[in-house]
Amino acid sequence: MTFDDYADKYRDIRFSREDGVLEMVLHTRDGPALWGSSPDCLHARLGEAFHDVARDPGNRVVLLTGTGDSFLAGFDPAARYPEPSLAAMWPRIYEEGVALLTNLLAIPVPMIAAVNGPALIHAEIAALADIVLAAEHAEFADLAHVPGGGAVPGDGVHVVWPMLLGPNRGRYFLLTGERIGAEEARRIGLVGEVLPAAQLLARAREHARRLAALPLPLLRHTRMLLVKELRRRMFDELHSGLAHEALATLVT
Repeated sequence: MTFDDYADKYRDIRFSREDGVLEMVLHTRDGPALWGSSPDCLHARLGEAFHDVARDPGNRVVLLTGTGDSFLAGFDPAARYPEPSLAAMWPRIYEEGVALLTNLLAIPVPMIAAVNGPALIHAEIAALADIVLAAEHAEFADLAHVPGGGAVPGDGVHVVWPMLLGPNRGRYFLLTGERIGAEEARRIGLVGEVLPAAQLLARAREHARRLAALPLPLLRHTRMLLVKELRRRMFDELHSGLAHEALATLVT
């Protein structure tokens, strides 16, 4: 796999690379990224993109960010599932859900997230990076599941948030739709730095260049150690979590 194989492959992800630093910019029709359930939206394609990135030996650091003043804060009404029913949709959604987080964690080099604004839908995509930087107006929430009245939080968020926030705060976060602002996120260890929006990407690139200058074996083996427990927990709990989400969805 080389950069040219996937550079223009994904409609809602812009890729660029310089000196081994791969930048992934999420967007929807060139505006802030939105989440959907169609086979060509970010839910469907992001896991595949992470798989491509992981197989490219030219990547030394991956920098993930969003577009405009929002990281991922809403749903795309134009990206609805085309299947005739939820039951017909779920086999695809299940595969996409597994790929999304397992392939993210399989990326073998350090990841940096520059959270350029609210991350309210699948905020764990940013929170699972090794270095998480946030703009001052960023906030983190899980509004795609219980708070939205539509889904069991079984697609990996049930693993991630209790680990990052602690068991009680994590459960409160998932059940209430709590929004954690950038400064609070830094105080509790979810975010490493909070910066003015205009300085965010420059600081993320500074970290990326510093890491990319290190020997590649050091980067790869460090990443392997840092995500080992996350990968184990995801392997143990993601499939059953998605099964519970499917069961609750299909009986309501």
